Amino acid sequence: MTSRLVVVGHGPAAHRLVEALRERDSAGRWRITVVGEEPRTAYDRVALTSYLTDGADLGYPPHDESVTVRTGERVTAIDRAAGVVRTDAGATLPYDALVLATGSVPFVPPVPGAENAFVYRTIDDLDALRAAVATSGDLTMSRRAAGVVVGGGLLGLEAARALQGLGLDTHVVEVAPWLMPRQLDEGGGAMLRRHIEALGMTVHTGVGLDRVEPGAVRLAGDVVIDAGVVVFSAGIRPRDDLARAAGLPVGERGGVVVDDACRTEDPRVFAIGECALVGGMVYGLVGPCFTMAEVVADRLLGGEARFTGADLSTQLKLMGVDVASFGDPSADALDVIYTDPVAGIYKRLVVSDDAQTLLGGVLVGDASSYPTLRAYVGAKLPGTPEQALFGGTEAAGGALPGATVICSCNNVTAGTIRAAIAEDGLTDVPAVKACTRAGTGCGSCVPLVKKILDAELTAAGVEVSKALCEHFDHSRAELFDIVRVRGITTFSQLIAEHGHGRGCDICKPVVASILASLGNGHILDGEQAGLQDTNDRFLANMQKNGTYSVVPRIPGGEITPEKLIVIGEVAREFGLYTKITGGQRIDLFGARVEQLPEIWKRLIDAGFESGHAYGKALRTVKSCVGSTWCRYGVQDSVALAIRLELRYRGLRAPHKIKSAVSGCARECAEAQSKDFGVIATERGWNLYVAGNGGMRPRHADLFAQDLDEDTLVRYIDRFLMFYIRTADRLQRTASWLENLEGGLDYLREVIVEDRLGICAELDAAMERHVAGYSDEWRAILEDPEKLRRFVSFVNAPGMPDPSIVFEPERDQIKPAMVEVTR
Repeated sequence: MTSRLVVVGHGPAAHRLVEALRERDSAGRWRITVVGEEPRTAYDRVALTSYLTDGADLGYPPHDESVTVRTGERVTAIDRAAGVVRTDAGATLPYDALVLATGSVPFVPPVPGAENAFVYRTIDDLDALRAAVATSGDLTMSRRAAGVVVGGGLLGLEAARALQGLGLDTHVVEVAPWLMPRQLDEGGGAMLRRHIEALGMTVHTGVGLDRVEPGAVRLAGDVVIDAGVVVFSAGIRPRDDLARAAGLPVGERGGVVVDDACRTEDPRVFAIGECALVGGMVYGLVGPCFTMAEVVADRLLGGEARFTGADLSTQLKLMGVDVASFGDPSADALDVIYTDPVAGIYKRLVVSDDAQTLLGGVLVGDASSYPTLRAYVGAKLPGTPEQALFGGTEAAGGALPGATVICSCNNVTAGTIRAAIAEDGLTDVPAVKACTRAGTGCGSCVPLVKKILDAELTAAGVEVSKALCEHFDHSRAELFDIVRVRGITTFSQLIAEHGHGRGCDICKPVVASILASLGNGHILDGEQAGLQDTNDRFLANMQKNGTYSVVPRIPGGEITPEKLIVIGEVAREFGLYTKITGGQRIDLFGARVEQLPEIWKRLIDAGFESGHAYGKALRTVKSCVGSTWCRYGVQDSVALAIRLELRYRGLRAPHKIKSAVSGCARECAEAQSKDFGVIATERGWNLYVAGNGGMRPRHADLFAQDLDEDTLVRYIDRFLMFYIRTADRLQRTASWLENLEGGLDYLREVIVEDRLGICAELDAAMERHVAGYSDEWRAILEDPEKLRRFVSFVNAPGMPDPSIVFEPERDQIKPAMVEVTR
């Protein structure tokens, strides 16, 4: 006998329920009717911004013909006694089981003028917002139109990205002391704020909304923001009105009360998704909502599935910034914290008191280790917390216990993935996704899915794909050769001829680096400008308060008094903080973005050039004073350091490159901790390769001994070019050599013995680089179009950013610690 199921609402949870039931119900026990009030069928609400900015099609695959879907129709009442629902179209639909999947509505703060604001929840909301933005310029007269988003959570930041994509100067207002307060701790929120402000947005935290006025928003404390468009994204409220009217219990703060079977007190009525209150909690993430749908599908067919809570871990890319939270970041236990303000990275692990068990964590700026770390939550770490923090557990993907949940959106375990690979002969990630649903939700688990797949295929003797990302089936090294051999000069040409889709935040910077390594013009020419990472966009290193540091090149650390005086004059004139770096250069901190061209003009006129401190390129060649001054020196280390730095300056690579030259075995320049280092001997020079300092130091390996200078330079040329040609994305020379099959001996065979027959190509490539070098900052100053980028506000080019404040310390400046009062 066929039973009748009515599903009220057709959002993501409802769509998953119907699909899960159709997959399991091979006997056709249920006839399904779905009633959705939107004029369209279910779509991906997580990707709303891509609809607004790119016009993406967000629709989910349609149900088969056995499912009746009624769009543009709203259920107005539930008659539980009669077992029917009634709609605003006059229909009466009988049911044997009823599932409420009515979702939620945006919370709009009860402030004056709120009725004139927009919300960010449905496609219709976005269409209305787009229309308003098109006319918002009329409200701001000669100024560029501005928009305000009230709410600094996940959806609020997505809304802010959308407004900026539509051309508005964008402000984010969050009442909590930091952004994303439900997912991030204070340190993570502060780092995220720096990233967002670096994109040109203005962030206001720890301040409430007072009222919305025509053309303006007034915050607490009489702060006024001129804005033609206001968007509320300050949380959600469950849509439980139908359940209330039908006499079903609801929570004190909303939500249809259900048990662990997602069943209300009426055994025929279920609730799933954002309208359901299960275990005293309403879940706003897609993963738990999908799990509820799976539970109900199982129950409708006589199963015993239970909803026992959900993994609230999440990984996102907000405005190009990796953000992740997993486990319980607020647990009262030990913290392991790493902060890199220059790179914009914040990592925090929470571990048990014995530092053995991972409890939770927060990642901002670099979330590459998120999939593995999330899988280890509640389990014993395979190494130290420090190793886990910096990817030391990544290789353990194939060894994760079978019960480890890999995809929390769809509750797919490592064991399920391994079984599918073995039983169905799966050989690529799309096949694994189609078979198991792993990675089809938020997508954050895809890297770990691939690691498990690679481990299983390797164990079975199957060749593993080295695809860079989903848009390119080639590795970085293969893409390098494609670009080099075919003479490709743009990302759009490369992806059109050898890739798929529009690209992503993985492949775009990689291709930008490849094009720059091959001398494809200035990095800010044409479409290349849009491919660059944050620092390269302004050819300077961003600092914690939104200012930039300026690092002129000082080859070998040698500088004349006249040039020292110029640096001092520039620092004094522009009020910059000055510091001598560990790489024998002088760093000038605190430059506002609009000051950069003027500062560099002064420096270039005095004979300086860019030190490339911002780029994945050669940074410095450090040196001691050598035989010229030192009584222990046996060779002229300064002259060699200058020759090497001038030869390799501007050389773009997969990662930064550092070097040093020591004039004797006392090693004052610390050459053995560099990507390539040189130490003088009585008979010539010893060359060391693939070392690095930093968080995980590696001692460089001795490559060759007692070399004459020309042979030394030739070997370094080949070493660098071979590294650039074959390394993976963001791979330092140290890890590159560690992963190079054959290791140091193979590297010698390639570079010295020409085993691959490519030494002539490597030599020629370096000669082209040397001959084609030009200073990037000089090119900026000579191009009025490029100079237009260097402003704090595009609608007021000469206006400095008023949020940048300094205070004195030791006769210099430092970023002021501004406290926000509420």
